[in-house]
Amino acid sequence: MSSYAFSRGVTILAVGFLLLNAALLFVVNRYIVASVFTLAAVLVVIGWFWYRRVMRELDEDRKAMKREVESLRDLLHTHHLN
Repeated sequence: MSSYAFSRGVTILAVGFLLLNAALLFVVNRYIVASVFTLAAVLVVIGWFWYRRVMRELDEDRKAMKREVESLRDLLHTHHLN
């Protein structure tokens, strides 16, 4: 299972659990606590999007560093041959 699928699955599970708790608490008239659970579910989704953005940026930076290292390696190799 890929990291994306795993993080998405865990996020869906967490949001589902939090929203179920919120719904059940609304049913028994615990509105403040239910609102806290609803807010927590929203924060989990926002956190997941932030996490995915950071992981994408890290992947792009890693690829850029790899290209730079290969460029330096080629430069050293051509300098060594001359």
